[in-house]
Amino acid sequence: MLNLMSSSAVIRLRAATPHDQSFIAHVFRSARPDLQYIDGDTDLVESVIELQQRVLQQGAGEAHPNAMHFIAELHDSPAGVALVDFGHNEVHIIFLAMLPQLRGKGYGRTVLQSLQQAAWKVSTPLSVVVWHSNQAALRLYQALGFVVTERSVMADKLVWYPERDPALSPAPAVAIS
Repeated sequence: MLNLMSSSAVIRLRAATPHDQSFIAHVFRSARPDLQYIDGDTDLVESVIELQQRVLQQGAGEAHPNAMHFIAELHDSPAGVALVDFGHNEVHIIFLAMLPQLRGKGYGRTVLQSLQQAAWKVSTPLSVVVWHSNQAALRLYQALGFVVTERSVMADKLVWYPERDPALSPAPAVAIS
């Protein structure tokens, strides 16, 4: 378990277990409100949400065989989810989200900074793909020193390069709404 310090609390990051699957599904659902706008009955919407989560996990497994789910805990309670691949040439964040009531409070930033620290220690870039519709996430990543390296119609790939220890230069504060 890894202890991370935020401005007011300790966040623990631990490997997910099979018992965490319902929490992971809950956080995924909360991070994809766009799927709630599908024109159809409740059963159709639910099946599409479940399918999207399976596609994320299967795609991650195929493209990123070393990917691991982590649970961020705040006060010993699950607070967020990270799916991270520790590949040969980069550490790649596949999915990162906190519970809705914890967003915008700096906890996700703390998790990201710990991933930057881990990437710095092994001299490996840290990458993520961010949907254009997620402007708050884009601002956060850029505030932490990530730069856009690839653009597409729906999303951009951002990379943080480990040029200096991120612990030595705190990132500027970012208001996320």
